[in-house]
Amino acid sequence: MEKTVAVAEATMQEAVLPERVQDALGQLVGAAKEGLLALSVGVGLGVLEELMAEEVDDVVGPKGKWNRDRTAVRHGHEDGSVTLGGRRVEVRRPRVRSADGESEVPLATYEYFADRDPLARVVLERMLAGVSTRRYPRTQEPVGEEVETRARSTSKSSVSRTFVERTREALGELMSRQLGDLRLAVMMLDGLELKGRMMIVALGITTQGVKIPLGLWEGSTENATVATALLSDLVERGLDPEQGMLFVLDGSKALRKAVRSVFGEVPVQRCLWHKERNVLGHIAERDRPPVKARMRRAWRETDHSRALEQLRALADELEHTHPGAAGSLREGMDETLTVIRLGIKGKLRRTLESTNACESMIDCVRTTQRNIKNWSSGEMGLRWTAAGMLEAERQFRKVIGHTAAAARDRDRTATPPPTARDHHDPGGHHHRHRVTITPGTAVTEVPRQTGQPRRRYYPRPQIERWRTRTRPSVTRT
Repeated sequence: MEKTVAVAEATMQEAVLPERVQDALGQLVGAAKEGLLALSVGVGLGVLEELMAEEVDDVVGPKGKWNRDRTAVRHGHEDGSVTLGGRRVEVRRPRVRSADGESEVPLATYEYFADRDPLARVVLERMLAGVSTRRYPRTQEPVGEEVETRARSTSKSSVSRTFVERTREALGELMSRQLGDLRLAVMMLDGLELKGRMMIVALGITTQGVKIPLGLWEGSTENATVATALLSDLVERGLDPEQGMLFVLDGSKALRKAVRSVFGEVPVQRCLWHKERNVLGHIAERDRPPVKARMRRAWRETDHSRALEQLRALADELEHTHPGAAGSLREGMDETLTVIRLGIKGKLRRTLESTNACESMIDCVRTTQRNIKNWSSGEMGLRWTAAGMLEAERQFRKVIGHTAAAARDRDRTATPPPTARDHHDPGGHHHRHRVTITPGTAVTEVPRQTGQPRRRYYPRPQIERWRTRTRPSVTRT
């Protein structure tokens, strides 16, 4: 009768490596028992020792062989450390000094593996992913008990210092970006509250549909002074205020005032979803559906005058029953229709009629900050917010609809420019005018491919005229 072994007893029995494998591994048998990763780490550290010894031979010469022309000599060994994943591991490194004994000769192999940047990147990624400093050691890879006993830089204080240094670098990188060569078509502004502190953030969308975090500024509230400081900083970093841009705001009067003071009279699109919430907040729950439907129907119109007429009619009807909602709807009504007035259509219109792109970036920032319970200083808020914005930038995609808009621009450019008499034709032909925003600082030629027509950029909105329909002349009798 076969003898059966209990499952628990079989599980606790230690697996034994074949004798042939133990002979091949030698001193690495213990690491092999802890897993393949621990074995790989042990092999890698052994290879590192061999590389450093080989470099010493290249610099000094073979050991035990006299060479009167040598410029450096061996100088024993000392303790060092290299970066291994999210930790520092102690190693014994060889020392080399000049032949006259006056200076230390650095070893390129050791300096490469001793670089702390990989450690800082790992710490930043794990902290932004929600790992706390106390639980950081539990996220380390299993590299073997022998290596773990020599590991450093995993305590909560060490991780905190590394993270502070890395986020300070991220803040400097974001706030020192040069914007002189950046061709923006849209800029979005919004605020992020951090328990008594307010961060004003700016997101730019280039003419190619690429989203770029531009900067941030810290203040007590979302006021015009803070927003003006942020926009002024963007201009100081090279952003041309004369290029045509569409600004998308959430309806804050402070942000609108700051945009007007720095960039002048530029087209502004009010976020439709903020406006909708503001209007419906003055109406009882049971009366909201028809009002919401009528507002959305007006915002879906393609004709600016017809959409404006519908919103005005709705405001007049709400004046008696819900005067607060009527006043909220009338406030900034024209700016809710800016994308319609500019002739923006399709998916790009849905992207630019709200601040959702900027809100998405702010949501990513909030996700990285979900473990913070106490904001000790404004500098801490700036560092965390900047790191979150750069983390969100890694996940960005181009805005929806930018491809169709670029195709329409190419088609318009390929059309011959209208002449002065095209505006008024004695033959009875009727033409329409359309205002489009073409970003640019001056009349400049844009690089083009072979066979592609030239395009010019102008510093302000340009009136483009073209013939939409032809009516035969009518002879009145």
